[in-house]
Amino acid sequence: MKPVRSLFLSALFLLTLLGAFLWLSPQLPAHVAVHWNAQGQINGYATPIRAVVTPMIIMAVLGLLTVALPAISPRGFEITPFVSVFVVIMLAVQAFVLITALGILLNAAGHPIGKLVTRMLPLGVLLMIIGNYMGKLRKNFFAGIRTPWTIVNDEVWERTHRLAGWLFMLAGLVVVAVSLMGASMLFSVGAMLAAALIPAVYSYFVYRRVERNH
Repeated sequence: MKPVRSLFLSALFLLTLLGAFLWLSPQLPAHVAVHWNAQGQINGYATPIRAVVTPMIIMAVLGLLTVALPAISPRGFEITPFVSVFVVIMLAVQAFVLITALGILLNAAGHPIGKLVTRMLPLGVLLMIIGNYMGKLRKNFFAGIRTPWTIVNDEVWERTHRLAGWLFMLAGLVVVAVSLMGASMLFSVGAMLAAALIPAVYSYFVYRRVERNH
């Protein structure tokens, strides 16, 4: 899909959230729970208006970046060769924001399905989607594991992202399982940190090995 065409889906996401808000607004309390700690306890509230406007702004910005970033990529780091993968990932992130916002509204309105969403289930699915496409990303400044060693060497980039793809998939499975079982979110946080940090450290050692062989 071309970046410009993705704007239609971005607009659809915005209209869906707005429509859900208008439908649920009579059932919403004066303050809506919008944030939970690692133990699953509520530690943040917002007005219903703020709870819907904030994610709408985030989705709108992501939709615009989907079009803008491929256009401004510098020579040698163009997004164009893998633009369809980039668009899918950006749309997946927007869908994640949409589903999370819908879950927050449904949870506040007393619908049981909202509890699954607020326990990071959508985040687990997003991690698996990103992991599935991670290996198809090519060297760029905007998406992927961008360390000094992946940016300067194509082989390091490719090997790091192959590993990252598997780790993101595994972390996503852990987050989904933890969400469905109702276990402590600390397991999810640990899995996500590992998926983010291990590839970054790995890229350094791969770089050293590649440079020695050259």
